[in-house]
Amino acid sequence: MKTTVKLASLIAAVGVVAGATTASAVQPDELENLVRNEKFPGAVLVTQSTSYSAGVARRGYPAKPPVNGRVRAASNTKTFVAVVVLQLVAEGKVELDAPIEKYLPGLVRGEGIDGRKITVRQLLQHTTGLPNYTAYLELDDIEAFRDRYYEPRQLLDLALAHPANFQPGERWDYSNTNYILAGMLIERVTGRPVAEQVTKRVIQKIGLRDTYWPGVGDKTIRGPHPQGYGRAKDGEIIDITELDPSAAWAAGQLISTPSDLAKFFGALVDGRLLPAAQLSEMKKTVPADMAPGSGYGLGLTSVPLSCGGVFWGHGGDVFGFETRGGATEDGRRVTVMVTALPGTFDPANADRAHAAVLSTVDNAFCEGDKR
Repeated sequence: MKTTVKLASLIAAVGVVAGATTASAVQPDELENLVRNEKFPGAVLVTQSTSYSAGVARRGYPAKPPVNGRVRAASNTKTFVAVVVLQLVAEGKVELDAPIEKYLPGLVRGEGIDGRKITVRQLLQHTTGLPNYTAYLELDDIEAFRDRYYEPRQLLDLALAHPANFQPGERWDYSNTNYILAGMLIERVTGRPVAEQVTKRVIQKIGLRDTYWPGVGDKTIRGPHPQGYGRAKDGEIIDITELDPSAAWAAGQLISTPSDLAKFFGALVDGRLLPAAQLSEMKKTVPADMAPGSGYGLGLTSVPLSCGGVFWGHGGDVFGFETRGGATEDGRRVTVMVTALPGTFDPANADRAHAAVLSTVDNAFCEGDKR
């Protein structure tokens, strides 16, 4: 989920995958900077040909983060969900510009909220004006939050109890509520769980071996993974790796790895997941504040690069982990992962830490080698 966060030598400190192609030294330098100056316990960078890790996998222990350990992918899940919706569009089972009322009759109602006036496209693009249910979760107490289970309908009801922020189509405003409805849409149209549909239509289709949708009640991260850290209500830094992900559901429940995320966005941009017509619709953007100069399509973000052009991706923030990156149309792929939200260890410099993550992504795209 997107949160309210605003944004010993080098060889000994940074792990390099055996046999990886040598890339510009700016990549490990910046990764080490995320640990040393921005206070992230661990950081990982994966490109189409190289992988690095810096810092530690667990505080108090010397081992570095696994270069391809599993992490909570958070809002990167939205792109997976949007792909499934667009596949259903290609199959003639969903109309992009039809009202959500057509698929979820009578469900979307509230003060200034009417599902007959909100289209599927607007859901995927965050232009509905629907309140963001995460604003009404008790996120300041992460120790209580980590153990709470939510049904998707509870999350929707949290949002619908509040008035619309604006009328559909007026502007862009990120709301996790949109993707709860997108998940419900998938389930209504297919008659199957959204987790199954994402697994069959995306994860298995392109062979993402380390990406999965955790089951009900599963608070763990299976397989090799770094620990993620958060700040408790009393200010103490705690290990927040294990938590119930149900508060994210179709807005952010997936677990993945940096390599799988890079592979996913590469396959998407290459046209291996959607027909050309639907990929074109996905890449029609409106101005957004996901990153400086960014645009938001249908579950997909365009981010300008300092060296010219853009990369396509999304990103995800959840207690314990932040991920950023994506893919370019010429075959470059980058994922950067850190094991705490920006500002967890240094609240006064949260914006600077987040900007440093974005800068690391940009430099990895611009200074690294091409495929």
